[in-house]
Amino acid sequence: MKTKMITLALAFLVTSLFADETAYMTSMTKSIAQVYNAQTTDELQQAVNTFVRIGNAEKTKWEPFYYEAFGYIMMANREDDVAKKDAFLDQAKVAVDKATTIRPNDSEIVALEGFISMIRVTVDPATRGMQYSGAAMQSFSKAVFLNPENPRALALLAQMQLGTAKFFKASPDEACATNVKALEKFAAAKSENPLAPSWGKGMAEGLQSQCK
Repeated sequence: MKTKMITLALAFLVTSLFADETAYMTSMTKSIAQVYNAQTTDELQQAVNTFVRIGNAEKTKWEPFYYEAFGYIMMANREDDVAKKDAFLDQAKVAVDKATTIRPNDSEIVALEGFISMIRVTVDPATRGMQYSGAAMQSFSKAVFLNPENPRALALLAQMQLGTAKFFKASPDEACATNVKALEKFAAAKSENPLAPSWGKGMAEGLQSQCK
């Protein structure tokens, strides 16, 4: 009887864990689609709010914090007010730091941290370039080193290289070469994680149109 009770308890535990994981995957998949397809800041904020709730409940999962940060970066991209843009990026950095604590030295997370620095540069390259461009380049280079197959790391690095080239009125050849690699990696990209990031191809295609 005791053995049977233990077996039933284990079966219940396994079933509960499976149900929790299924609910997590379902909620994350829906919210990731929302943040990718959002057309307004309000829609992005709704998706971000969901990631915050999931992250609070699933404290050992890095994906909610990653996508929370991504959502805030997209909100910053849409914002013209400098103070509000910086506030969104500050929130993105907090979320990235949480993801990093759970999953240190992950190429996707490191690349996203660099994305935050890159957007800060675009606010005012003349005054912010010295402070943030180096941090962005360092993050993108580290992300590529951690995973040379990461197309987002390469695409973001290419964006930064192109921005730098334009600022100094230099050739875009280096950026274009990096971007070609990014597009190749996008074409070959695979992941065993269904929640893995998949954004960035359109960004790389847009840059490539400037290389013709």
